[in-house]
Amino acid sequence: MINAPLTAATALAAQPLTSQAFAPYGTVIAVPASKGRPINDGNATRFDLLDDMRLDAEGGRPMLALFRAQARRFPHEVAEMERHTLGSQTFVPLGDRRFVIVVAPAGEAPTSADQLAAFVTDGRQGVVLAPGTWHHALMAVDAGDFVVIERAGSAVDCEVCHLRQPGSVRL
Repeated sequence: MINAPLTAATALAAQPLTSQAFAPYGTVIAVPASKGRPINDGNATRFDLLDDMRLDAEGGRPMLALFRAQARRFPHEVAEMERHTLGSQTFVPLGDRRFVIVVAPAGEAPTSADQLAAFVTDGRQGVVLAPGTWHHALMAVDAGDFVVIERAGSAVDCEVCHLRQPGSVRL
C-alpha cells in the first residue's frame, strides 16, 4: 500500500461518461454510431469494439467474471484507489445499470482527490481501464450484475494506495 489517509474529503462531481473525456484512462464501451456489419444471415449486426485488451503480460490470460454489486449511497467517500499494471480491466453492466468510475492517470499514485476524475455511465455503457490506470472499486449506482474481463495469472496484479486527502463523489 502507498500513502496514508490524513484529512477531510474533497468534493468530486461525477461527469457524464464520454469517449473523449475518458480517453486518458481507457476506452468507453457503447454502441457505436457506425452501422457495424451484418452477420448470421442478416439477423444480427456485429460491432468490433477493441481488438487488444492487453491481458497477456507475464503469462497472463483473459478471465471473465461476474460481479454482483450493491448500489452505493452518494455522496460516497473515496479514500483508496487501485491499479493493475499487467493488464486492462473491463466493466460492462448486464442490463440498464449505471455506475460511477473514479480514475487517475497511470504513473505515480494519486495523493488527493484533486488528482482524480469521476464519470457516471448512462446505464448502457461499459469501460476498459488501460493498464496502470488508478481507479476506485466498482461503484454501482443501480444494484445488479456486471461482467468483468481482466487478466488472470500467477503474478499478483493489484496495487492499492490510500489518499492523504480523500474525496467525496457526488452524482
